[in-house]
Amino acid sequence: MTAQPQDTIEGAPLIQPSSTEHPLYDDVVGACRTIFDPEIPVNIYDLGLVYTIRISDENEVDVIMTLTAPGCPVAGEMPAWVSDAVEALPGVKEARVELTFDPPWGMEMMSEEARLELGFM
Repeated sequence: MTAQPQDTIEGAPLIQPSSTEHPLYDDVVGACRTIFDPEIPVNIYDLGLVYTIRISDENEVDVIMTLTAPGCPVAGEMPAWVSDAVEALPGVKEARVELTFDPPWGMEMMSEEARLELGFM
């Protein structure tokens, strides 16, 4: 499950909703689950680093994600890893990845599986 903090700025959610009803959504999530944070043995989706997956009617995919810390050593590389994984999916026309640090990542954004894997449960 993608992180969904309830905080808002001027009525707009900090994390925009994903295109969960789009037929490609589950495949895009699966592609995100193939990318691992090199410092933490958990994929970026279950870590809660993927905030939003928007898929247009033309199958263009926009991923808004964050990193565990702004100084992450792969900050310059990880968006390309995600873009490459998503664009490799059949039916995806284009994938764009945007990094954001608002809201900042927190351990509460991890899935239950990630918390279990890391010994937090």
